[in-house]
Amino acid sequence: MNIIKPALKLIIPALLLTFTASCSKAACPPARDVLKRLIGSRADTIEIKMIDKVNDCDIYRYEVKDGKLKLTGSSPVALCRGFYDYLKSNELGMVSWSGNRIAIPPQWPDASAKEVISPYKHHYYFNVVTYGYTTAYWDWPRWQRELDWMAVHGIDMPLALAANEAIAIRVWKQLGLTDPQIEKFYVGPAHLPWQRMGCIINHDGPLPQQFNDDQVILQHKILDRMRQLGMKPVVPAFAGFVPKAITRLYPEVKLHEAGWGGWGKDHHAFLLLPDGPLFNQIGKMFIEEWEKEFGKCDYYLADSFNEMEIPAPKDDKQKRYEILTSFGKAVYDSIKAGNPDATWVMQGWMFGYQRYIWDAPSLAALISKVPDDKMLLLDLAVDYNSQFWHNGFNWDFYEGFFGKPWVYSVIPNMGGKTAFTGQLDFYAKGGTPALDSPNKGRLEGFGMAPEGIENNEVLYELIADMGWTDKAANLDLWLENYCSNRYGSYPKEIKTAWQLLRKSCFGSFTDHPRFNWQFRPGRSQRGSVNFNADFLKAVESFAACADQFKNNPLYQQDLLEFTAFYLGEKIQQQIQLANKALMYDDTATADAAIADIMEMFDTMDRLLESHQNYRLQNWIDFARGHGDSQQLKDYYEHNARRLVTVWGPPVDDYSARIWSGLIRDYYKPRWQAYFKSLKTAKPFDFGTWEENWVKSTGLSEIKPFANPVKAALDALAKATKLKTTQQSLPAGQLIGQWSPADISTDWQKLQWKIPASDLNKIRGIIFQYRKGAHRLDVNEVTVIGDGKTMAVDQHLGFAGIPSQNNFYKLHAPVDARANNECIIEATVRGNGGNDSFGQVLLIKKQ
Repeated sequence: MNIIKPALKLIIPALLLTFTASCSKAACPPARDVLKRLIGSRADTIEIKMIDKVNDCDIYRYEVKDGKLKLTGSSPVALCRGFYDYLKSNELGMVSWSGNRIAIPPQWPDASAKEVISPYKHHYYFNVVTYGYTTAYWDWPRWQRELDWMAVHGIDMPLALAANEAIAIRVWKQLGLTDPQIEKFYVGPAHLPWQRMGCIINHDGPLPQQFNDDQVILQHKILDRMRQLGMKPVVPAFAGFVPKAITRLYPEVKLHEAGWGGWGKDHHAFLLLPDGPLFNQIGKMFIEEWEKEFGKCDYYLADSFNEMEIPAPKDDKQKRYEILTSFGKAVYDSIKAGNPDATWVMQGWMFGYQRYIWDAPSLAALISKVPDDKMLLLDLAVDYNSQFWHNGFNWDFYEGFFGKPWVYSVIPNMGGKTAFTGQLDFYAKGGTPALDSPNKGRLEGFGMAPEGIENNEVLYELIADMGWTDKAANLDLWLENYCSNRYGSYPKEIKTAWQLLRKSCFGSFTDHPRFNWQFRPGRSQRGSVNFNADFLKAVESFAACADQFKNNPLYQQDLLEFTAFYLGEKIQQQIQLANKALMYDDTATADAAIADIMEMFDTMDRLLESHQNYRLQNWIDFARGHGDSQQLKDYYEHNARRLVTVWGPPVDDYSARIWSGLIRDYYKPRWQAYFKSLKTAKPFDFGTWEENWVKSTGLSEIKPFANPVKAALDALAKATKLKTTQQSLPAGQLIGQWSPADISTDWQKLQWKIPASDLNKIRGIIFQYRKGAHRLDVNEVTVIGDGKTMAVDQHLGFAGIPSQNNFYKLHAPVDARANNECIIEATVRGNGGNDSFGQVLLIKKQ
């Protein structure tokens, strides 16, 4: 591929429409256009009028008398939000990623006058990495649907990061960098968010110029629509990361070599230190080039230290504060040089995630030279502070963010993972913990920064609602309204389902919810999804309404999702059962469990073929849609496949999607290979298999169920009858342990005594790893009774992460006897060292 060429210069200038130009006091065509796309010509019957903001905050009002709907608002987004409020308050429907339910009668139902003034100036949306995990390959029709979704959900400050590279490459070329030097700086399209933040470079590229040209055209459409809707897009600025080859042109500059996530040096980014004029020059050039292409913007995002070490001595705090002060000044000054009216926006993930680095004086230093009204801090992950890190709210720790305006934000998703999680009771509080705090400072916004979307829809609906109130929600009433809008009613079975869900996945906060089968086999016996018995009962209760909602598309979509996750939990349990059975040499139980696993994988996959969002084919189609040649189409597909599976490696299996296509072609074959490997004692090269899958194209054919609802009900009925590990297999009896004091890297014999009376009861021995840097290798295990060998199993196994072939079958002859003592003797060694701890379990016959 010819990757980097001079960027395409668009002839058509940017259309700089704003809502003040496109909306008048009498009408607002952009808002009406959103409603037309939602409800068709009925939007023409709404009387729409623009009004002024209140204290710089949006306001909307609606009233219906005699079937005439009057809607007023202070912006196109406020108008759209006002209409959606009317829709939901009267249980007339819902707008969601998995489909809309619109149930408007021939005449607008009367409604008394309602006025809502948002307590926030800004309603923020997106995470930098959403542009990898979700929007990386979106086309304009998909973007238009999302912008409509934002408008009705009241979002007016989205990130708009497309075409960053197209503009930056123009700057690098103006500075004199060559195509090969620039090429090494970039990554594949789906990985661009991490390149932008200085996490990685030179991965899964080179970045096609065709993609950059594509993004410029797309970004024009995105920004034009955002401006028409009165949104305040946050666009990219220069954060300091540069191609290493910049030193060829400017040998006097100093670069700091960054590092992230265990990546090798070939993938390390370089941060330009701010002690010379080049930082300001590049930042100014970027802003000027951006605004030449897209017009003037007000908010510019720059993150120099997201999950990064500060380029300062760790033992010299004063020096650190000085460097941070100069960095903050350099970033802002470079933005100001390009646009004196611009505001610098910065993510605050590291404020909670890296408290060990970011003490209060460090943040104070970084922002000290930035005018208060020219900065906006995104307190990105309040839910993590409260529910996961338990380290206190950032607005308290940083004393109201030292007078800078800030946005209260949560991160309801990591990596686009599909499994349910989210403490609903916490999210129902909205921004009240901050609004009621004496340290709220200049709290000006509310929002959410999911890493991936099109999942966990109840969370996003709740969080969006909380952006327009200063009160906590009554969650019981809110859920009743949610279900009534989504399904048309709220029967007792669904109410019971939600009560149970709030005791499991939606009553807890899981950082990275993944099933064990979403990890490479052998890496994790247990997943992290909180799908307990209450969750299983919740799904069963939800499914009991299938006949009542047989004509309701959103209920059917949710039933498929719930059922797939129910099966996912059952697969997790059956994997545990199969692994334990194989360790105990119980092939009948193992074979039955493995057969159940594979059948449930197939059922999950076929069910999700009928789901709006949970299909790998959607992801692939978006990626291939950007290519203008077979070569580019294949490349984009490979890059898209990589992100949702191996990611790098490293960062394997991070994204953890539960999608049709991914289940049948990726997860299922991996587990088939794993179980075959355990049975045959022949190792399987997972890394090579995964890389080959990433670099393949197309999916195996699958036929969706003709009646997916019936298939879901049948699958649930069958899955409830599956045996679990606890029902089928005995626990082991502890007979001994090993530690670093017991082993070395040389083969040696360890012995443990057991009662002589147990000789004929022995089924086998399991070596169970507990902790340490090294696994325990086992070559042979022998049973010795009164000095004589009674049984022996010789094969190479190991106990570690993962463990493999670590069960040793020991069947003494029926007439074997030991009068004095019985000993278990094992030939073992530490693999690569002796830092290993574990225990030895005796498995008896049943």
